[in-house]
Amino acid sequence: MEASRTPDSAALKRMIEAGRGIAPADLVIKGGRVFDLVTGDLMVGDVAICGDRIVGVGGAYQGAREVDARGKTVVPGFIDTHLHVESSLVTPGEFDRCVLPHGVTTAICDPHEIANVLGAEGLRYFLDWSTATAMDLRVNLSSCVPATHLETAGAALGAADLAPFADHPQVIGLAEFMNFPGVLFGDPDCLDKLVAFQGRHIDGHAPLVTGRDLDGYCAAGIRTDHEATGAAEAREKLAKGMTVLVREGSVSKDLHALASLITPDHAPFMAFCTDDRNPLDIAEEGHLDFLIRTAIALGARPLDAYRMASISAARAFGLRDRGLVAPGWRADLVLLDDLEQCRVSAVFSAGRLVDDALFATRREVAPVGRGSVKARPVAAADFASPGPGATTPVIGVIPGKIITEHLTLTLPYGGGERGVDLAQDVVKVAVVERHGRSAPGRGIGRGFVKGFGLKRGAIASSVGHDSHNITVVGADDADMALAVNRLGAIEGGFVVAEGGRVLAELALPVAGLMSLLPFEQVRDGLIPLRAAAKSLGVVLAEPFLQVAFLPLPVIPHLKITDKGMVDVDRFALIEE
Repeated sequence: MEASRTPDSAALKRMIEAGRGIAPADLVIKGGRVFDLVTGDLMVGDVAICGDRIVGVGGAYQGAREVDARGKTVVPGFIDTHLHVESSLVTPGEFDRCVLPHGVTTAICDPHEIANVLGAEGLRYFLDWSTATAMDLRVNLSSCVPATHLETAGAALGAADLAPFADHPQVIGLAEFMNFPGVLFGDPDCLDKLVAFQGRHIDGHAPLVTGRDLDGYCAAGIRTDHEATGAAEAREKLAKGMTVLVREGSVSKDLHALASLITPDHAPFMAFCTDDRNPLDIAEEGHLDFLIRTAIALGARPLDAYRMASISAARAFGLRDRGLVAPGWRADLVLLDDLEQCRVSAVFSAGRLVDDALFATRREVAPVGRGSVKARPVAAADFASPGPGATTPVIGVIPGKIITEHLTLTLPYGGGERGVDLAQDVVKVAVVERHGRSAPGRGIGRGFVKGFGLKRGAIASSVGHDSHNITVVGADDADMALAVNRLGAIEGGFVVAEGGRVLAELALPVAGLMSLLPFEQVRDGLIPLRAAAKSLGVVLAEPFLQVAFLPLPVIPHLKITDKGMVDVDRFALIEE
């Protein structure tokens, strides 16, 4: 849905009269309790709406349509302040249908997953959808395409490439600036983008950046961060003027670590985000409703949790028309059966009841990025791991985190090659360039990873943040090759292989990132995938997104790309 339009004089006159109670409203939500996020009071009374605007709160109103809200609590619609729709594995239209019933009436997305595959075409696809969804889908323009020089992406976007999109009505500003070393050391391309968006919102991405480096990063005009994983780090960022976005996704789970900061003093400067959350987790747990109820269960006052989900989020991103249930504000509303449990009963987006009839009114946007997986066929021999000795860097997976450990381990060694060591829970990991940009015989980065629990077979993904090459983790070279080649045949997605056969797969043909199926089918398709991975010994709750973050070289400490193993702390490839 496009941003709210300014009413003409006749419409404004009608809103004023309805607010005064001398004319009927279009819609009245009657008899509920309104949660006042300014005072914390629960006020019994009606909410009157004209068009997409609240015009009256409290007392009794009459409307052309009336909804009985007795026994329910009315709160503002929720705002997810940072996410990648692509990580839901469905198109923006299906994401809309999936999360809007959970109360998410505004989502601020960064389409850098599809942008790293398709460039400007990916941005246009998301901007087209942003004017078609029932929710208000806002876009921050992707700042790091590619994320770094240490990987091969499908596209590159400089400041001049972003400029034509900057004035689109759904664009807020510049998305997460992941290349924090580029900011700190004055990379010219980074500076060009930062200069172009001075005075507008610029999202941050600064894991473990503290002290003088944090000062320098904030001095660039960057105002938010969703990468704080501990209270001390988050507190310093708050003190430096950043809004801390508390993230709870399918892999990155920071809410428990940061819950102690959700207090009356801090909540006005904090908000919630999901970053990356798939449909199965949404079905099993929820979306922002899950974050709210979890924060309250961890000791936060309901007032602080709901402020973070609405008014604090709106203010941080300059959305001045939403975040309160008050006259003159946008009619994004959630009706709750239970305030502390955040049990959603009904949702209104811009004054419209969220139901199948509303979704049926949307226009469709044609998919893009078909046939984008262009990796050459590989063989088992391509995953041999030669090296000068048995000791080698190994990526250490930390469950629930995208930060990894930089381990140095001694592995089985013979014939000049290193092998897997199941006793140490160490298997192979490789990244295969899939955009068709590598010379023959090149484009495969090889290494080792610890922490999956994998005992046999392989799992592979064309979702590989942020350049989205194919990442494969395996205990068997032939199964690794089978899984990678199968991804080429199904236009991308997830594959589990063992013993020369495919055990489970999910096709994601839209840029190798998103399905063309309804979100319910994608949700159901993830169940056999998880079961197949578990049958190989995998112990991680969400192994596929964990695989997808192994090639992200802007997250400490050790990662892998199609160019090889990356020491993120040195921001350099490891040479042996």
